[in-house]
Amino acid sequence: MKKYIIPILVVFVFIWVLKGINSGSSQRNMASYNVNLTVDSQAKDGLDLKALTELVKNGASAEGIENKLNQPGGINNLDLDENNEVDFINVTEYGNKSDAHGFSFTVKLDNGEEQEIAEIEIEKSGDNAEIVTRGNQQIYGQNHSYHSYHPISTFLLWSYLMRPHPFYYSPWHHGYYPSYYGHYRPVGRNIYRTRTRNVTRNSTVKPLSANSAASKSRLSNPNRGKYANQGIKKSLSKPTSTQKQFRARNINRKVSSGGFGRKKASSFGRNTTRSSYSARGFSSGRSYGGRGK
Repeated sequence: MKKYIIPILVVFVFIWVLKGINSGSSQRNMASYNVNLTVDSQAKDGLDLKALTELVKNGASAEGIENKLNQPGGINNLDLDENNEVDFINVTEYGNKSDAHGFSFTVKLDNGEEQEIAEIEIEKSGDNAEIVTRGNQQIYGQNHSYHSYHPISTFLLWSYLMRPHPFYYSPWHHGYYPSYYGHYRPVGRNIYRTRTRNVTRNSTVKPLSANSAASKSRLSNPNRGKYANQGIKKSLSKPTSTQKQFRARNINRKVSSGGFGRKKASSFGRNTTRSSYSARGFSSGRSYGGRGK
């Protein structure tokens, strides 16, 4: 009987080792399969409009708003082209220079296209300043607007708007950025929501009805209607047909190059993080926007 014990033990050990190998292989294949199944966050998740309104409300100038908006650790978490870098948001000032003023927020993409993200308009209403924020419909969907009222006597930005000055046109573009912009990476959704909650905790900003007169602008925004056809890879709430087609082609390219359902064990452990900091130009100089007409 003893002479059978050793062969039996050898067989059991062999079966146990074989099962371990198969299990490890299955886990590797599953990891390879799941590696690209990331949460498809939307573009609108990268810039909270209520937080943007609060930032403008507490701003001191158009250039100051742009500066604060693009600082690391702030409310800007946009990555429209999915290059793993937070997009620089440009600010353009417009208005009638008397009782109504506006700021347009845009992103200039690597391919030269420009996409408007939102506009904020401020108008005098008695002793108050009404702030109306409208999200671009491609980014946020239709009728995504907010408003709030603030006493002019406590509204620091109003003194800047009333003071004679040229409209601010952001001079920055791809390859030419201010020294404070450090090509930082976007953070996860939970971290970003914590940031914006800290900004909007005591906010009086409320959703604006689509039927409200304030939901329609009476000012001429030079960036209204600007959108990128092929530069945006992030999911949009209401994309144009061209944007939709481009994103579909981009997703198909990802899949065909080894995305969903990939089974080759050699792909396990591959670094799937999008390209890190690209070799963008970086300017340490300071510049100011063009003059209004």
